[in-house]
Amino acid sequence: MSKLEVRQVSKIYGKNPDRCLRLLDQGLTKQEIQKKTGMTVGVGSANFSVESGEIFVIMGLSGSGKSTLVRMLNRLIKPTSGQIFMDGKEVTAMNKRDLRQLRRSGISMVFQHFALSPHRTVRDNAAYGLEIQGVPKKERTERAKKALATVGLKAYESSLPSELSGGMQQRVGLARALASDTDILLMDEAFSALDPLIRKEMQDQLLDLQDEMQKTIIFITHDLDEALRIGDRIALMRDGRIVQLGTPEEILIHPANDYVAHFVEDVNLSKVITAGRIMSRPDAMQVGRGPRVALELMNDSGISSIFVVDRGKKFLGVVDAERAAEAAKKGQSCRNIVREVETVSEDTVLNDLFEQISKASLPLPVVDERGRLVGMVRRASVIHALAGIAAPRDTEVKS
Repeated sequence: MSKLEVRQVSKIYGKNPDRCLRLLDQGLTKQEIQKKTGMTVGVGSANFSVESGEIFVIMGLSGSGKSTLVRMLNRLIKPTSGQIFMDGKEVTAMNKRDLRQLRRSGISMVFQHFALSPHRTVRDNAAYGLEIQGVPKKERTERAKKALATVGLKAYESSLPSELSGGMQQRVGLARALASDTDILLMDEAFSALDPLIRKEMQDQLLDLQDEMQKTIIFITHDLDEALRIGDRIALMRDGRIVQLGTPEEILIHPANDYVAHFVEDVNLSKVITAGRIMSRPDAMQVGRGPRVALELMNDSGISSIFVVDRGKKFLGVVDAERAAEAAKKGQSCRNIVREVETVSEDTVLNDLFEQISKASLPLPVVDERGRLVGMVRRASVIHALAGIAAPRDTEVKS
């Protein structure tokens, strides 16, 4: 079951929303409906789900409906139609009491503007949400201090917001959300007011925090580079509708229409496409099969070296034909001639591979988090990927 599920959710501003919904079903655009009825489509028939631990980015230009959509998730804005489910419970059917409970313990929000009380200390600002919830002072202070330490502000607990930089103030806002310890974080243009350098630092910190805490994050932004950098998946909006939903690579490589293609045309693909996307089947053998088998496999494949794995497919290194032939004459095993080589992970972007692959005489071995060989990246695959040509994805390891 998904952490969050949105089904056919729309928000119409006007006196006859039912008429507007019928026109939406007929495929009319926001502009056509505005001209025909005088009503405004804030969001039209949004459908998506968010998995637990995912960073799900909703992006689009000003007026695309992204902020309206995120505010419907916790019912700050009431949907005109559709259903929203959180952990299987229907948010759109909740009464006021259940909604208050949801906002206190299930979902928290970080806004673009820090909304810090200037006369409260950093610690008290971080604890403010807990104070509203009625959490005892000792407990909320401890939780606030822990959250501030998590975002790197332990030394500033007693400071006032005016004594902090813009990036540090935004971290207080993030700490306030973390102190509530909700499963879901809604972040509405959270970094948009920050200078570019500070913004990148906050993106890095968010990714580091996510590795540690595994929250479910719905992140709103108008910045494509930010969306591509932090998003596991992206919902790209235009005129109230989601025009494409997919991973950053899917949106860049397979844009759904001309609008999306134009939107992403200036993106540097090397900073988005990963080794896992372009890796191909690795030439590999189990280490126990011996140097003669290694020579035979190399001969059959027309290669002069081969990757070596153990029985669990954990990557050990590479064996070349010259050393294999010498070992075969001496009756040695492959374990004695395996040469270690540098590996890459599936999520390594091509931009971080250029220097490595330019110096390597062999394809780069790709391993998973357990060190198992899952593929290899050839130099030609990198070139093809940057030219927009798909690479093969058969990653079966020979045994």
